[in-house]
Amino acid sequence: MTDNLYNLAFERSILSSIVFEPEQFDELSVALNKDDFYLPAHQDIFKSMMLLLQKNQPIDEEFIKKELIKIKKFDEQVMLEILSANPISNTKAYVDEIKDKSLKRHLLTLTTEIKRVTVEEELPSAEVIDIVEKKLYEITQDNQTSDFKDSPKMTFDTMEYIKEMKARGNNILVGVDTGFHELNKMTTGFGKGDLVIIAARPAMGKTSFILNTVNSLIVQGKGVAFFSLEMPAEQLMLRLLSIQTSIPLQKLRVGDMNDDQWGRLNGAVDKMNDAKLYVDDQGSLNINQLRSKLRKLKNKHPEIEIAVIDYLQIMSGIGNQDRHLQVSEMSRGLKMLARELEMPIVALSQLNRGLESRNDKRPMLSDIRESGSIEQDADIILFVYRDDIYLYKEEKEREKAAKTEGKEFIPTYVEKEEEEAEIIIGKQRNGPTGHIKLVFQKKLTRFVDAPAYSQGVETVYENVDTRSAKVDLKNESFSMTPI
Repeated sequence: MTDNLYNLAFERSILSSIVFEPEQFDELSVALNKDDFYLPAHQDIFKSMMLLLQKNQPIDEEFIKKELIKIKKFDEQVMLEILSANPISNTKAYVDEIKDKSLKRHLLTLTTEIKRVTVEEELPSAEVIDIVEKKLYEITQDNQTSDFKDSPKMTFDTMEYIKEMKARGNNILVGVDTGFHELNKMTTGFGKGDLVIIAARPAMGKTSFILNTVNSLIVQGKGVAFFSLEMPAEQLMLRLLSIQTSIPLQKLRVGDMNDDQWGRLNGAVDKMNDAKLYVDDQGSLNINQLRSKLRKLKNKHPEIEIAVIDYLQIMSGIGNQDRHLQVSEMSRGLKMLARELEMPIVALSQLNRGLESRNDKRPMLSDIRESGSIEQDADIILFVYRDDIYLYKEEKEREKAAKTEGKEFIPTYVEKEEEEAEIIIGKQRNGPTGHIKLVFQKKLTRFVDAPAYSQGVETVYENVDTRSAKVDLKNESFSMTPI
């Protein structure tokens, strides 16, 4: 039975091929890792080959022997068996066989783990399922890592990263494109493994803001997973189509469009049919269900580069814990999931009502609902703020008071077609905090970079449709409907 779990002859042949044709190792080092080998001595030899590659030294018998002697793991008999094995030209078939047997060994180990957590530790079934799904994901992704990374490995990876950044030249973008030039400059994009929180009071436009980012990514052909707990998928699509076509959202909702707008809509729909956008609009979702769904989706569609949750406080808790403990479990779970899947996860969040009693209503970290754990776990926290929301509200309150008192009301606030907006970086673990100016087009529910407006010149920004940003808004009606 155990013969089905390894093939020492295949392992020897692969290692022999590397010794006699070291140029193959670049490709094989990507396809294999040391844990794919069954024999511990073979694991040690493969690891020594990796070290030699990192040091840019010859991968031959003498240098391998030297590395193994250093760690007191040189076995002359095993080395002779490898050198006497016939090198092979079709390494792919041998690699596939070694990987298949390695996978079976990992699955066998998983069955033991399932028994341990189910029977011996008596964990709840939901927790067992989460553990099993995580282990399965790691196995299928070849994500088998040791408990610690040693210094040579970290140094090598860091130098590779620095070289990659140098090769990019002056490109400000390191992570996932936010869709906004100035925000990219401040953050260098949303990084792999980042938990990003976008928070605002109702009607400020946090969903609209992140949809601008989503639109920028899908236009570039990037994959996006969107968990919409509040809004049906069809409404999200309407907003994206409005952003892309510069057709007012209200006109799309009722189908009131001229021939030119219908043509633009059909063109946008054709493009969206090819978009790598995946939306889950199940109204109730807990952290375990979200983890399970996102792991499966990422496994099936590895091109997905970002996940969005709209929004955090709507997620269901697990068990009968206090709400702040449930939210703490959610935020920590999302952060760990982002690191596991090596992609940014963006979670939208509500702010406490208390900030509206302040003279300066710009949000700060303490305004986030159940803010303690969210503030701690997040790598980046962005606040969406539009002062016109409060100016309009105050105007309506003055109007109501004047009517109640029987006095004449003289309006002082003029509704704008385009409003100034601020993105406040309240926290950034690896960068500066500060404010970024944007412009919000209400009828399109679209944010655009501000300088194209304030400077009064034709300015081209990365991934910003400056043509549609100049659409004539004068003849279109708009409202202050919450977004």
